[in-house]
Amino acid sequence: MIEHLVFNCQSSRVGAGDASRFALGARTEELRGGRSARLLPSNLKLARFPLARCYPRSFTFYVAIPIRSILLSDSSSDVESAIESFIRYLAVERGLSDNYQLSTQRSLTDFANWCAHARKIDNVRAVTLPMLSDYLAAKKKAGLSAASIKLIVVAVKIFFRFLAGKGAIERDPTEAVPLPRIERYLPETLNEMQVEKLLNSVDTKAPRGLRDRAMLELLYASGLRISELANARLENFYPEERTIRVIGKGNKTRIVPVGRKACEALAVYLSTERPRLVKRRTGNEIFLSERGTKLTTARIWQIVKEKARHAGLEKNIYPHLLRHSFATHLLSNGADLRIIQEMLGHADISTTQVYTHVDQQRLKSVHRQFHPRA
Repeated sequence: MIEHLVFNCQSSRVGAGDASRFALGARTEELRGGRSARLLPSNLKLARFPLARCYPRSFTFYVAIPIRSILLSDSSSDVESAIESFIRYLAVERGLSDNYQLSTQRSLTDFANWCAHARKIDNVRAVTLPMLSDYLAAKKKAGLSAASIKLIVVAVKIFFRFLAGKGAIERDPTEAVPLPRIERYLPETLNEMQVEKLLNSVDTKAPRGLRDRAMLELLYASGLRISELANARLENFYPEERTIRVIGKGNKTRIVPVGRKACEALAVYLSTERPRLVKRRTGNEIFLSERGTKLTTARIWQIVKEKARHAGLEKNIYPHLLRHSFATHLLSNGADLRIIQEMLGHADISTTQVYTHVDQQRLKSVHRQFHPRA
């Protein structure tokens, strides 16, 4: 039964032949483009019905159909349909990042393929706990680490929890599946002298040297993730207030302070070098490539590696290492752990607490100062 009718704004015309074809479930991009998509109840799935040639696509209809009726169908692609609905839920309702969606979809698709080939199952209601245990055992035997297996377990658990909540399955088969215990590795860091050596080694007179110096300064001054740096935009940088607004994991927005030296490096880059990189279709991203496009995370990684080699640093330097160093240096200089948590954008304080291990000197100093028998 059709319960909702939604208009989506598109351009170009639709051919008459398209009227005979429709795709159950619009893609994430189409959902985001739809003006009313976010207002739909969570138990609905969109079906796209293009109109005839005489109408522009700006009047394309999106018809909402209850998800449960689709998931309970006897289609041969039952598992695939369920995964698509779940990924759409993560994108539209939960607002989780594209990387998280891709990682989750990859894990679920691999599990679905294993079920189809190893157990000849293509229905989500046929999945059992022993079957899932066999799958995880096969992954462990194949050499996957505990951390990788944990990502798979989390993806599968929230997927079946979603299906159970929608009434697509009677009982969640993953309820009794425990999360693997993984060893917590302490983050690597640079000391303050190494950071200074890295930053000062950038030749600002070389082509794109001002950009590279500003990037490294911002990574260390604000503790940004590499994706946050790549997506940083001009309108979100406030030089007068010395802050920048970034969108982190789960599309959560936070405002982070920017250090004085980083602001100075950004000001020089934005006023002199960036205008020369701008092309006709350049967007509002702060850091641009030679072609005037947004720098990719892979390219930023390469740049950091290149500058580290040029600086003569023997450690394995990568962008996230500067984020670890940012948090560690704040903590060692007396910053409150909760404040560091806010600046890093951690949802849980336990994630931030991992940085306390590097603050041994400060702990010894406090012990000597306050313990009566120190």
